[in-house]
Amino acid sequence: MAMMSHISSKLPMALFLSSLFLNVALGEIICENLPSELCAFSVASSGKRCLLETYKFQGGGMEYQCRTSEIIVERIAGHMESDHCVKICGVDRNSAGISSDALLEPQFTAKLCSPKCYTRCPNIIDLYYNLAAGEGVFLPDLCEAQSTNTHRAMTELLSSGSAPSSAASPLSYQSLASTSISTDPSSPAPSPV
Repeated sequence: MAMMSHISSKLPMALFLSSLFLNVALGEIICENLPSELCAFSVASSGKRCLLETYKFQGGGMEYQCRTSEIIVERIAGHMESDHCVKICGVDRNSAGISSDALLEPQFTAKLCSPKCYTRCPNIIDLYYNLAAGEGVFLPDLCEAQSTNTHRAMTELLSSGSAPSSAASPLSYQSLASTSISTDPSSPAPSPV
């Protein structure tokens, strides 16, 4: 009898994992079917970002759940971010919600703006590009400021809000990264790509 209850307690997990592998094998990513450790920085097959959310129980316990957000990613769909990109870009897959506050941390911005991250991890760059734009900052300007005079230039740039007025998603970062961009807060913002 104990053997039967042990098997029946493992059955739901086995069914969940088999449905996950079937969806991935068919090329379909559904946020609600992803385990929490793969949720953050994933994009559903529908093109919507997956979001890791926390739920508190009445007893005080907490659980993470993966949900589909309403944020649509242009030109990226059905994507689970690699562990390699998570590591080199300095992001945390276990953080619930994503904030632009990380852009104020020089260590984080150095990793995000590194050539390894900036040119090889377009999903993460797209996310932080849009977060920066929401704060009125153009990510290529922030990366340029970070590479020249980290703290002072970044603070001036963030306080000036020099993002282009219609910040489009930057899935052509290589062209942005090679563009010469002024970090002078009094200079006009570059035109959108």
